[in-house]
Amino acid sequence: QVQLVESGGGLVQAGGSLRLSCAASGTIFGINAMGWYRQAPGKERELVAHITSGGSTNYADSVKGRFTISRDNANNTTYLQMNTLKPEDTAVYYCNAQCRLTPALRYFAVWGQGTLVTVSS
Repeated sequence: QVQLVESGGGLVQAGGSLRLSCAASGTIFGINAMGWYRQAPGKERELVAHITSGGSTNYADSVKGRFTISRDNANNTTYLQMNTLKPEDTAVYYCNAQCRLTPALRYFAVWGQGTLVTVSS
């Protein structure tokens, strides 16, 4: 069984910073892409940032220049550094990883439980 455990959410004032972490645990042979998504109240879940196993990244337009995604492949962990936070960044942030348990199996998606980020004005 594979689990993703997120941490680092909380309450911050506008203009502040937070760093989210997501660690994968379990019997994992490999992790392909990893990403961060968010869901604000009354809205659909949206992609925030994505990173491939080789380190290529892409971001939602709304966070470009403010957020940075990174990963530590040795520890099956991804991070989201969030700077210059705005009230509209308030949401539950979810980690996602494409994992496989053995070389013979396909990758499958695993989701974390979510961590709440609240940005006050």
